[in-house]
Amino acid sequence: MIKVSDYAKEKAIQLMTEDGFNPAEDYIRVGVKSGGCSGLEYVLKFDNQKMDTDQVFEDNGIKIIVDKKSILYLAGTTLEYSGGLNGKGFVFNNPNAARTCGCGESFSL
Repeated sequence: MIKVSDYAKEKAIQLMTEDGFNPAEDYIRVGVKSGGCSGLEYVLKFDNQKMDTDQVFEDNGIKIIVDKKSILYLAGTTLEYSGGLNGKGFVFNNPNAARTCGCGESFSL
């Protein structure tokens, strides 16, 4: 469902560890909420709690949880990490997005 690139895996392990999370047991929570300049905005945070309505995916050794509402928007997405001049951070490569804003943090279908 959601893929994790090799570089995103490395950074996730590093950042989770720095924030006191255990990458072998804890999760990256990804989702979508209304907002941003394109209408929908990505949400990403580390989490150690799974809700009953969450879907759990694992790719490249990283556990990802997605709330039920966000699954349709994120199907086929690859989580990547960019360390370029335009900013550092996790990037969503979403094949469902018809339009994205310049910063890549929001999208529309």
